[in-house]
Amino acid sequence: MNPALTRAVTLGAGLLLMASPLAAASALASTSDAKPGPAGQPAPRPTLTAKTTVDSVKAWQQFRVIGAATRLPAGTRVTLQQLQHKQWVDLPVQMSTTRAHSYNLRVKLGLKGLNKMRIAGGGVVSNTVHVTVR
Repeated sequence: MNPALTRAVTLGAGLLLMASPLAAASALASTSDAKPGPAGQPAPRPTLTAKTTVDSVKAWQQFRVIGAATRLPAGTRVTLQQLQHKQWVDLPVQMSTTRAHSYNLRVKLGLKGLNKMRIAGGGVVSNTVHVTVR
């Protein structure tokens, strides 16, 4: 083989080997920077929904708060919160979301009157639900 041709092939292969990691790193950086959604909009945020099985209960009567977790991993811990004196207070009612990204909490309340509650977990909170305890 021609020595000039051998040198050119060796030089070209060396440049290719040096450029390959750079190209791979560039490709990885461009895919990790890519944002889902049209025109580079940020990814949708996780959400929690909540609803109660009843509107009104007697004091200490059991009811359920059910809902779904969207864009949160299964097994995310969710906690029931109650509005008390204009502050959200964690109640001792918790569970992990199921594989189907849902939850189903059993609740008993003793505070008479209108009770406002929500679900918190995974850095997000749900809508507020209302139950009247009579």
